[in-house]
Amino acid sequence: MSIYKVEICGVNTSKLPILTNAEKEELFDRIDKGDKEARELFINGNLRLVLSIIQRFSNSSENVDDLFQIGCIGLIKALDNFNRNLNVKFSTYAVPMIIGEIRRYLRDNNSIRVSRSLRDTAYKAIYAKENLMKKSQKEPTLCEIATEIGVDKESIVAALDAIQSPVSLYEPVYNDGGDTLYVLDQISDKKNKEDNWIEEITLNEAIRRLPDREKNIIDLRFFKGKTQMEVANEVGISQAQVSRLEKNALKSMKNYLRD
Repeated sequence: MSIYKVEICGVNTSKLPILTNAEKEELFDRIDKGDKEARELFINGNLRLVLSIIQRFSNSSENVDDLFQIGCIGLIKALDNFNRNLNVKFSTYAVPMIIGEIRRYLRDNNSIRVSRSLRDTAYKAIYAKENLMKKSQKEPTLCEIATEIGVDKESIVAALDAIQSPVSLYEPVYNDGGDTLYVLDQISDKKNKEDNWIEEITLNEAIRRLPDREKNIIDLRFFKGKTQMEVANEVGISQAQVSRLEKNALKSMKNYLRD
């Protein structure tokens, strides 16, 4: 999904207006009086907010135009429910509303089937959260949401986890211009699952031929099940360097075993 398009849904993003605080207040006054033109101007003046939020979902397989439209729905809902008397910035209130609308859309289009009861509980929790935010203009706690819908906290957590969108192990999470770090690199192998691979191939000689630094990284990563970040902290180098040394070591080992 490209996030660098000039036009999204026919809107030239480079020409989106930016409202000053004074302009926002003036438009709010007109909106409170039922001025539909002011409402449209206010929405157009906050489309950059939607644009910045959908970039968080750049790894999604969904079309950027669809996400932008859903984000605009969240923006409109935020405007309809915003209470100026609570002295909270509109953007502070709108951001979680827009993100929630996009996440709900992604969950509804998820290919993984979730039981009806879990889905119902999750949606009740989401709607309760939005209603509580509308009342207090702040993020409600899990206990407050549980009390609101009459469901225990554990069930809410389980339901919300069940409707989360799946993430590929090979989804990039960081790139320093050279080596790319993936979700797989962040996962700790707590049960030493590399045993199956080690049983099939004798690696002792290949590992022994590695430089001490690479040998230590291989040991920490594949025999002690540590993440690249944990290894980086222990060895005293950056995570990108750990990734680079790990790849070099694995390449050397494969070349040795292939010969």
